[in-house]
Amino acid sequence: MEDAYKTINDTLVSLINKIWVLEGKAIITEEFRDLTNNDMHVIEAVGQGDGANMSSIARKLDITVGSLTTAMNSLVKKKYVERYRGEEDRRVVFVKLTEKGVRAYVHHEDYHRQMTQAILDRLEGEEIAVLLKTLDTLKEFFASYQKLNAPADEPPVMTG
Repeated sequence: MEDAYKTINDTLVSLINKIWVLEGKAIITEEFRDLTNNDMHVIEAVGQGDGANMSSIARKLDITVGSLTTAMNSLVKKKYVERYRGEEDRRVVFVKLTEKGVRAYVHHEDYHRQMTQAILDRLEGEEIAVLLKTLDTLKEFFASYQKLNAPADEPPVMTG
């Protein structure tokens, strides 16, 4: 059991670190050299479509609206997103990807597709079921850990 614990722990730590580093290298190409890995994840959270409000994007990313505003200021300046006010409530700020932002989104999505497909191509039905159960267990752990360790003045993040 000790060997399994060490192997799982070492693998998880290694994967988390490698995914972050390699994703940065894979998605920050010449065209998107002005973006950071964090920028790409903000772009991913904005998503394609008619736009999303700042509060919902901040919740998706589990950051404050203030932190998101700082990131958005940079992305607006770089012309990846545009801001606009709600028609019903002018206080609500929405953001939408520009054409350039959509290209970055699709590029990032393609990296994720390649990564996921590489796994699926090597596994068979029952192995996929075990992997899905394992990933679900990890997801539940992170959600539970987050709730238990949320600051007292901050409500727990609700996820769909």
